[in-house]
Amino acid sequence: MPLMRLHVAQRALHPRFGGIGFDWLRDGVDGGVSLERYAHSAEPLQQWLQSPLYHLLSSHETEYRVRLSDVVERNRFPLLTELWEAGATDYFATGLLFQKSPEAAKIDVKNMPQGMLISYCSDAPEGFSEEDLHLIRCTLPSLGLALKSTANRRMAQDLLQAYLGRDAGERVLSGEIQLGSVEELNAVICLFDLSGFTSLAEQIPGPEMIAMLNAYHGLAVTAIQERGGNVLKFMGDGLLAMFDQPDPERAACAALDMVSELSDRVAATNRAREREGLPVARCTFALHAGQIYYGNIGAENRLDFTVIGPAVNLTARIADMHRALGRRVILSEQVFEAARKGNHDLVSLGRYVLRGVSQPQELYTIWPDTWV
Repeated sequence: MPLMRLHVAQRALHPRFGGIGFDWLRDGVDGGVSLERYAHSAEPLQQWLQSPLYHLLSSHETEYRVRLSDVVERNRFPLLTELWEAGATDYFATGLLFQKSPEAAKIDVKNMPQGMLISYCSDAPEGFSEEDLHLIRCTLPSLGLALKSTANRRMAQDLLQAYLGRDAGERVLSGEIQLGSVEELNAVICLFDLSGFTSLAEQIPGPEMIAMLNAYHGLAVTAIQERGGNVLKFMGDGLLAMFDQPDPERAACAALDMVSELSDRVAATNRAREREGLPVARCTFALHAGQIYYGNIGAENRLDFTVIGPAVNLTARIADMHRALGRRVILSEQVFEAARKGNHDLVSLGRYVLRGVSQPQELYTIWPDTWV
């Protein structure tokens, strides 16, 4: 078959993207396959509304074919003009919907239906023959089944990573789902919190509070992931993360680098918000290094993929000291020892008895550090 290009578009279940598209080009690089993600939008994109695939859906036709030498027909859609200029001669589009009933397949211009739309391009002088089109139609169910299976796994992967984090999502998808299935790790635990956010939340409307919280959490997640950390869970106006690089020094330095970089980004965000007359929040960090248990905790029918252990509890007790010590960043002696050769100036805050901890703990901070 003289196939020049194959395009598959399908709906995505993703917090950021409403759809994905795959392109295969016979003469493309990297095997000719590329992926494009389409962000959620309040209104359908003009590019989508002007596409032949949208025409196929909205017209309720099962197929749409254009001989691209037909100037009038190809000029209806910018994409067809581009394909003609790239050497294509024939365009054939069809779809495969997965709804159970025709009523479920009603077109919503803001959302693609469950299923996939597929277009084929030929650059042969005569375009597709009737035998070519017959082959396309005959193979469509099998192709659709294979693509649906791949799409289902991709959507599961996207959703698990969005709700559990990258590492935990991959572990769950690979089969680590039994109660009590945990792994013993040495890691740096970080508790990030927004200081004063609880009282602030009582003074601003709910939608504004949520938008503000999402903005700060977005900064935190980006900074943590850039330094190789994993966000384990959101807890109100804070979050729990870990850095589990095999080398303790690398893990500790990565965590402290994240603290410095995120602090700068929060400060820049606060300056911008203050210029706009918007409320701001300050961030605090508590860090400890030790042995943790990472995996499935909970009950048989309700699991959480998280971390537990004395190291996690001690991190929480360190976080209780922010107000008493007036420090934004507090770290344990274990983090200090692992990172002391790094590029951060670390100073002792003294030894303190922490609630529920049998021995006094030496606590440290990054110097200079601002007051909470």
